[in-house]
Formats: sequence, structure tokens, C-alpha cells
Amino acid sequence: MINLQPYSNPQYFIYLLLALCPIMIGLYFGKRFVHYEAIFSFVFLVLTFGGDHWQQGVFLIGYLIYQCLITFIYQHYRKAGNNSTGIFCLFVILAILPLTASKVTAAMPSKTVPFVVGFLGLSYITFKSVQVIMELRDGTIKEVNPEIYLRFLLFFPTISSGPIDRYRRFAKDFTKAPERSAYLDDLEIGVRYLFQGFLYKFILGWLFGTHWLPEIERMALAVGNANGGLKLSWWVVLYMYCYSMYLFFDFAGYSLFAVSISYFMGIKTPMNFNKPFSSPNIKEFWNRWHITLSYWFRDFIYMRFTFWSMKKKLIKNRIRLSQVAYLVDFLVMGFWHGLTWYYIVYGIYHALAIIINDIWLRFKKKHKGQLPQNQFTKWLAIVITFHVVCFSFLIFSGFLSKLWFGWL
Repeated sequence: MINLQPYSNPQYFIYLLLALCPIMIGLYFGKRFVHYEAIFSFVFLVLTFGGDHWQQGVFLIGYLIYQCLITFIYQHYRKAGNNSTGIFCLFVILAILPLTASKVTAAMPSKTVPFVVGFLGLSYITFKSVQVIMELRDGTIKEVNPEIYLRFLLFFPTISSGPIDRYRRFAKDFTKAPERSAYLDDLEIGVRYLFQGFLYKFILGWLFGTHWLPEIERMALAVGNANGGLKLSWWVVLYMYCYSMYLFFDFAGYSLFAVSISYFMGIKTPMNFNKPFSSPNIKEFWNRWHITLSYWFRDFIYMRFTFWSMKKKLIKNRIRLSQVAYLVDFLVMGFWHGLTWYYIVYGIYHALAIIINDIWLRFKKKHKGQLPQNQFTKWLAIVITFHVVCFSFLIFSGFLSKLWFGWL
């Protein structure tokens, strides 16, 4: 029987593309079959969250009712001319409450809780709903259309793992069908991303993640155990590289599928990756890696904390303020990934890396013309950044817990 988790195997795409045909034909002739799109999304959501995953489906329905109530109650509050900071914070807290409960229950021993609160894609839908509440507060969104909002939250291609779209951008695409010439361009892009996704996820991702990684892990653990206290070896370094490649190709492949199917549906979902391993510094890396998540945290954590701190005059020195904001931003990102030490250390590690990078960039600016700048220094910066990132993925993988279990 086919695995109906999104983009899980090549056979899945046969069913998906066949179901997409009426949508694509309609868009080619300048019509958006809204009702068919709703049926299409509903069927694939049932196939994803039904069967053995029925419990997740129940949570999804309850969650949608909950988030719609929160969003439209807050919209009514804002339209009445109210703008209390305390009420705004209350609604943001209420919006992230299900996600918090999911992370807490997932971190607890299985004997303590009968089941984990949550469902596939909870985090990414939460990001969307929080974004809408915050933009209602700012006034950048004047009014949320209930139908478009529900479609936005449940947009099938991106529901499980992103990319994270923005409501205004999604609504602009959803409310009209593209011109035929523009849609043909979208189809060309969608087909290219689809085949690139197959290359990334089912070939390169499989090679690194399924074919090589388990054997490298086995050898690293065997050598580590044989060496007693000295757990590190060249096998660990090889594991770091292999896991980093697997993480990129698997996730970038999934994201390419999501963007590709979105383009087939006439929705230009933003890209999530842009050659991240060619970044010359860690800040540029976060402009290229998991872009929609990075920008979401930048806009709704980093910038919000910075403006709030400036308003309250908590930290007068702007350099120190940005450093603290980076720590807050990446610490929240670490906790979002999970309540385990390696996710939290991963967040702190990237915050410190960006802080050090900013110090270096200010030093370069101060000594402009005194430091060499050529092709060698450019490639050296890329190589250093690549290794800084790969080591962070080694932390993120949790492999060090396995390696040092019984030694720490």
C-alpha cells in the first residue's frame, strides 16, 4: 500500500499529478476551480491524516477551530480600534499554546503521557497563524478573509514542513488565475523543480542518508567504544559531512516538491534554499538556508525583540542589543526544534557564530584596505563557513549523545 505521507516516495506523485490535472487545465484556460481545489486538498489531507494517523487528524480539526477563533476574535478587537499590547501578547501566547504543548509532551517519557499532543505540520501552521495575528496588530493586514485564511493554513503542498508563506502574498495569488503565458512559465519552473527534487531527495538524499550514513554511524560508534574515553575519530568527521549532505538534500528536495506543486496550482510559494553551502559567512548562510523560517524568525522574533528593547531602553548600546537579540532569536529556534540539549546548544552555537561574524565584519570595515581581499580569501571564507555549519549539524543530529552516552 502506498505511503501517503507527503512526497514520501515516487509512486505518491502519480496519484498527486493525476489529481492535479483538472486544476492545471483550468488554470491554462484562465479559470481557478476553487471548489475542486478544496475537494482535492480535503481528499489528500484525509489520506495523510486518516487511517493509522486518525488521531493527528482529530488534533488538526480541533486546532483549526481553535486558531480561527483566536484570529477572528483578535481581528474583531482590532477593527473596534483597540490596540492593547497586553491583549496582543495574550493572543500570541494563545496561538502558540498548542505548539508548546506538543513540544513539552514530546519531550516527556512515554510512560508519563498517553500520547503526544500534535499532528504533522503543527509548527508550520502555527507560524502562519502567529504571523497573521502580528500583522493584524501592525495594520499591514486590514482584514482576513475566512475562506482564504483556511486555505492558507491548509494549503496542501506546504502543510507538513513548509516553506512558510505569508498571508498577503498567498491571498494575492489565490484570488485570481494567472495569465496563460505566465502560467506556462510557472509550469516550466514547476517541472524543473520537480525533477530537481527527485534528484535531491530520492537519489542524493538516499545515497547520503540511507546508503552511507548508517554504516558510517556504526563505524564511528564501534571505534568510539573501542577507544574508551576518546570517542572522537575520523569516522565522526565523516559522519558530520555525510549527515550535513543528507540533511540538505532531503529537506531541500522536499521543499522543491512543495514549491513545484504550488506552481502547478498557480501559487508562487517562496523558495526555501539558495545554494547555502556557497555562503561566505554565517549570516549569509541564514539568508540562504531554510529561508522562509529564517525570515520568519528575523521578522517576528529578532526585530520584535529589538524594537521592544529599544522602546523600553533595556540595552542602550545597539551592538550589544543586536547580540542579545541574536541569542534570543536562535535560542527560541533551538527550543522550537525540541526540548533536548543538542537542539538548544545548536541554537546558541549559531547565535555565537553570528555574533563573532558581526565582530569580524566590523573589524574588516574599520581596517578597510589593510586586509587582503581576493579569490583565495573569498574561497577561504566559504570553506570556513561550510565547516562551521557542518559542525552545527553534527550537534543538531544528536549523534554526540549516542557517541558519549555512558561517558558524559
